[in-house]
Amino acid sequence: MWDGWEGTGGNGRDDVVCGDPTAVVKHVCCAVDLTPATLDAALAEHAQMVITHHPVLFDSVHSVAANTPKGKLIHRAISAGCALFCAHTNADSANPGVNDALAEALGLTVTGPLIPHSPGNNGDKHAPGLGRIGTLTKPLTLREFTNVVAASLPRTVWGIRAAGDPQTRIETVAVCGGSGGSFLDVVREAGVDCYVTSDLRHHPVDDFLQAGGTAVIDTAHAASEYPWLAQVAQLLHTQLGIDVTVLPIVTDPWTLHAPSQDS
Repeated sequence: MWDGWEGTGGNGRDDVVCGDPTAVVKHVCCAVDLTPATLDAALAEHAQMVITHHPVLFDSVHSVAANTPKGKLIHRAISAGCALFCAHTNADSANPGVNDALAEALGLTVTGPLIPHSPGNNGDKHAPGLGRIGTLTKPLTLREFTNVVAASLPRTVWGIRAAGDPQTRIETVAVCGGSGGSFLDVVREAGVDCYVTSDLRHHPVDDFLQAGGTAVIDTAHAASEYPWLAQVAQLLHTQLGIDVTVLPIVTDPWTLHAPSQDS
């Protein structure tokens, strides 16, 4: 039986979208997003629960009728007896959580959170909070580290892009899985050599570099959160003894990329 039904994040909401709390869960599937493809794969695995990072329903709704895209997914899950659990900000802030998994995937030794929950805890590597700061085992150029990031995360059409001098020496790195553009000022004040996050925009990055920021690396949103799935699988298997499958489906929505052409 699944006992972790109540959400523990700051939003005060239950993280279970649907499911019977008394149902027995023997097999769980994990994905970043619930899409028709990930739900198909989970039901093919006969999973009793799907855990995703992103919420199925981001905004307040008045209906989950089966003639809407998300409502159709929820109805299919209910009909199959498959619960849906969405972690989102709970997993972003947790330790271990999304950002620890991202830091580990990039080969960083975590020294503390980027934004600690409690002031004064940024020197505690086990403290919960948003983002992580860590160090590489050896310095790399920005070009080299960008290639490391590309090799460490799922391949997407979006790919990996970086801003800054390609020869900049990178040793200390801040990471934030998902959209971390709002933390650029915090990163600059932290004095790290590079910031890895997703969904960065032109003007904020340009302002960051002109204000003394050194380098940023921008990844596809879902790719930066994907490493968390393996962490969840290990925790559930170790602590609850249930079977967990990380679905090898990249849920990044972009399907085409055309490189710039020489004029």
